[in-house]
Amino acid sequence: MDGTQRKNIKHGKSVAIVLKQDQDSGLLTDGIVRDILTKSPSHPHGIKVRLMSGEVGRVKEIY
Repeated sequence: MDGTQRKNIKHGKSVAIVLKQDQDSGLLTDGIVRDILTKSPSHPHGIKVRLMSGEVGRVKEIY
C-alpha cells in the first residue's frame, strides 16, 4: 500500500516509518499508528505519523 496517501493509513495499522535522523540512511522503524499528523490528503515523502512508542516519522510501508 502507498504511504503517501492519507486514506491508506488508519489508527492501529502496522507500518514502517523513517525517522528524521534516519532519512539519510533510510533505516525503517516498525510500529503501530497512534496519531496521523499530516492534515493534507497526500504527501510526496509519506504521511507523517506518531507511533504507539511515541516516535514520529513518515510512512514508507504499510503492512
